[in-house]
Amino acid sequence: MTDEGYIKFNCQWQQGTLTHKTHVAAILYWRQQLYQHNLIGVDEEGVGFGNISHRVSNHMFIITGSATGGITRLTESHLAMVTQFSLAQNSLTCTGPIKASSESLSHAALYAALPRIKAVVHVHHAGIWQKLRHLAPTTPDPIAYGTPAMARALQALAQNNDHQENNLIIMGGHKDGIITYGQTLREAANRVLALVS
Repeated sequence: MTDEGYIKFNCQWQQGTLTHKTHVAAILYWRQQLYQHNLIGVDEEGVGFGNISHRVSNHMFIITGSATGGITRLTESHLAMVTQFSLAQNSLTCTGPIKASSESLSHAALYAALPRIKAVVHVHHAGIWQKLRHLAPTTPDPIAYGTPAMARALQALAQNNDHQENNLIIMGGHKDGIITYGQTLREAANRVLALVS
């Protein structure tokens, strides 16, 4: 286990190249939109925040890499493919030019919980977080970011609130943390962009 913003799970990484260019292009486009709205970036302590992913098939998905929040414009070299994961064992296997994001198990939990969704977005915004905390579905405050407990809490909330209009979860114990999801990255990203525009 390490500090926030960095990998807290057992990550088996095999360096390699990514396929699925359409998914890659969509991630790079929407990540840039979120970055430009300061929903992904680096905090005052220099810790990166925010990541997005796109499901490829079943439980495989492409996600922005670890510690990439502060990079102005991502390229394919900043993405990873998660190929296997276990919430119970707090572990995952990934391949690509970089290790998968520290929040990958939270994304994995949502994909496992909701077969209909194809995209997950994790951003930070103090105003939205404060306004919607405990009004929108919210994870319990004691649960820490990047832990199996957080992944399970997100999974339970998503299953209990599986409606098209309720695709937003506030991370109660992860200051400013917000998760959105949808059938496309456009849907997931616009869910939070609509709240800041």
